[in-house]
Amino acid sequence: MNLIELIKQPWPWYVAGPLIGLMVPTLLIVGNKSLGISSSLRHVCAACVPAKIPFFSYDWKKEIWNLFFVFGIFIGGIITVLYLKNDAPVLVHPDLATELASYSITDYSGLVPVELFNWGSLFTARGFILMVIGGFLVGFGTRYAGGCTSGHAIMGLSTLQLPSLIATISFMVGGFIMANLILPFILSL
Repeated sequence: MNLIELIKQPWPWYVAGPLIGLMVPTLLIVGNKSLGISSSLRHVCAACVPAKIPFFSYDWKKEIWNLFFVFGIFIGGIITVLYLKNDAPVLVHPDLATELASYSITDYSGLVPVELFNWGSLFTARGFILMVIGGFLVGFGTRYAGGCTSGHAIMGLSTLQLPSLIATISFMVGGFIMANLILPFILSL
């Protein structure tokens, strides 16, 4: 198996997890920086919005490394789509496939179910709730929690920050409630 074929395959948790985890000491040692993605939107707004909004009035140039980091993720995504795409069908557990079929969700040809995430479904109650309201709630929660799941769960927990532990527990509880109580109701719309 050549290197490209190896990269195309899903990596086991015991390889991918430590590689992600090694970003924490690398960022701390190399530049005393914290891993996090959600703050990059604030940096972009501070750079591009000329209004004198206090939240955006800071020296965003000190955090320009974060914008390069996010841009690298974007470029990595493009390279993956163009050169490393795995055309194998997405594997869905049979029990989950049966449950989703009861909501008329059967197409797993993309990264997300086509029946849920497409331009046409945006104008349905189910699509509007999932994409617009859900997107707003994710953004609001990220700001309210002072960071996103990756920042708190990867960086915050590894540096033993109590607020990150509380945030991560809250993310997990919220995810369980959403997946088991709220999402089935939304999918039945």
